[in-house]
Amino acid sequence: MKLAMKRLLIVLLLALPAFAQKDFLTDTEIDQIREVQEPVARIKLYLGFAKQRLDQLQSLMAKNRPGRSAQIRQLLEDYTSIIDAIGTVSDDALVRKTDVTTAPAVITEGEKKFLDQLEKVQAGTPGDLDMYSFELKEAIAATSDGMDLAKEDLGDRGKEVNSKVTKEMKEVADVNTAERKGAAPDPAADKAEAAAEDAARPARPAPTLYRPGEKPDATDISK
Repeated sequence: MKLAMKRLLIVLLLALPAFAQKDFLTDTEIDQIREVQEPVARIKLYLGFAKQRLDQLQSLMAKNRPGRSAQIRQLLEDYTSIIDAIGTVSDDALVRKTDVTTAPAVITEGEKKFLDQLEKVQAGTPGDLDMYSFELKEAIAATSDGMDLAKEDLGDRGKEVNSKVTKEMKEVADVNTAERKGAAPDPAADKAEAAAEDAARPARPAPTLYRPGEKPDATDISK
């Protein structure tokens, strides 16, 4: 259920500037995202950021310097996060019923070039490929998925995204309702708990007619 909540929040909050505050963007990029609210313009910004990461990657690949693998991993991770963000911007716009008819062509044109670059890196089998092979595969998969989504009919995709959001909102609401109500009562467990409390409670003294502090005399005892 936590996963459903996370996905729902991503879809609903992506358009807000706060979403830009991720470590895969620089401070300058965050400021740029905050200033752009129109979805297609924001997608173009993200594509520009992704291209910058791949340009840096190409620069690193041109020089086989020791220790470059860590930088390559980070660039690929950032790139993948940016590509994922592009898809979520599109979904968010569909949820809000914002016009993004030009977005698929923009995404396809940009990401096709990215995919070609990444596949060339993979095909080149650099000596340190094992150090960032996983991140490279993730970047390629994210780009391929992004292009596939861009090819989908916007009307059908909008219905699918809205259906998922509605379903996940209901699931979250159901969880919240269950948490407020608490667990269903268990009569057997309640009875066992009461019996345990009774067993642990000290025995009460036998009833007596004497007043507090009054003690029986010898005559009373002999009766």
